[in-house]
Amino acid sequence: MTQRESSVNPDGVFEPFSADEVPWEEFKHEQRFGVRFRQLNEFGGGTHVGFGMEELAPGMQAYPAHFHMLEEEHLYVLSGVLTLRLGERRYQMKAGDYVCFPAGQKAGHALLNLGSEPCRYLIVGERNPSEVVVYTDSGRVGVRLLGEGFRQSATMAYWEGESGEMPEPDTGPAVVSG
Repeated sequence: MTQRESSVNPDGVFEPFSADEVPWEEFKHEQRFGVRFRQLNEFGGGTHVGFGMEELAPGMQAYPAHFHMLEEEHLYVLSGVLTLRLGERRYQMKAGDYVCFPAGQKAGHALLNLGSEPCRYLIVGERNPSEVVVYTDSGRVGVRLLGEGFRQSATMAYWEGESGEMPEPDTGPAVVSG
């Protein structure tokens, strides 16, 4: 069977497909972070809502602890067991368990597999181009619109750096736009 890149047919219509048709991708960062995943939404033509199947190997954490300011996320465990770190608490989740991470809920969430078998789950979330993600362990703030991250500790008050004095009038040549 030839591997297709999406579920689109020759008429440009995205058709139903088996999740097994979607190729596994994976990432790993050092010894702690890594996950295998299938981007079902992309294969099926979706761009507004992320819908993925992920598999977390034993001894791994999926992503750094974080929360979303604008996006809501949902997780449903299909098989295996994982530990959800939510704020300062930990919860053991197994097949059939579900959790929602509402937008703006300022409790970082992280998925860890402390067991001996892989854990497979569905993860669903919005894909807001203006999203801001706060990483609770590192203090990083990711601004998707800018494609950059900043230190949360580098905050400024609204008026900081602004003078209370009016600037001197510009005495240079006038610029006229036409």
